[in-house]
Amino acid sequence: MTVRCTNDVIFLEGVCPVEDAEPLLVYLQETPGRQVDLSACIRAHAAVVQVLLAAAPKLCGAEPQAFVREWIVPNINRYQV
Repeated sequence: MTVRCTNDVIFLEGVCPVEDAEPLLVYLQETPGRQVDLSACIRAHAAVVQVLLAAAPKLCGAEPQAFVREWIVPNINRYQV
């Protein structure tokens, strides 16, 4: 899997397949307020992106790869409260 979690941060790394959507959702629901680090994410399956859009977590970490930075991050930020 390309999703892993520390106490306060969920890391998405490499190419995140559909199988990562469920653990990502679980991590986000277990501890509200966890941040997501997309700096090592190259691409993500639409299901993973949907979880990110629905949860709109705060993002942290270095600037992600071009595709993630240009297409996913702006939409997550748009839904943050």
